[in-house]
Amino acid sequence: MSADVMQDPAVSRDPTEHSRWRQVFRLLSGMDDEIARIYAENGIKGLKTSWVMEIIRLHARGPMTIAELARSVGRTHSAMSQKVAAMRAAGWVKTTQGPDARSKNVTLTPKSEQIVVRLAAEWRATEASIAEIEAEIPYPMTRVAEDITGVLARKSFHDRIAEKLAEDPSWTHR
Repeated sequence: MSADVMQDPAVSRDPTEHSRWRQVFRLLSGMDDEIARIYAENGIKGLKTSWVMEIIRLHARGPMTIAELARSVGRTHSAMSQKVAAMRAAGWVKTTQGPDARSKNVTLTPKSEQIVVRLAAEWRATEASIAEIEAEIPYPMTRVAEDITGVLARKSFHDRIAEKLAEDPSWTHR
């Protein structure tokens, strides 16, 4: 952040007034809401769109421990444990004792089994729709994500933020 931006009283009062990626988050949230609308219009109630990948993965690969499921979708064990707990509470998965006392096996419930083929169809339709959208724009979001990932591999987001904070007296003054 440049010194003039840090000194601007309007910026320092409410930095949330400006957000470079707010539009990206709104776009993705809106698209996610449209998928949820598809579910609602088709009688699929109580299913979060963020659970669909795990349900499809469990259907395709069979029961897995929380750790295996987390690795298979690129999440942390902690995050997956929380997600599985929420999915279990909503009746989409069940857990049983895993191969050792510290692990749990995750399996689909009959409720999930009844709709998983439809969820896979929605997933394919969504991916095809995204490919269609990307064909209509000059610089596809998947390319943006790949490019940003490459930039962050050279210097992490954490390190970039930490450097900016080290220059900001509001952060360094305690």
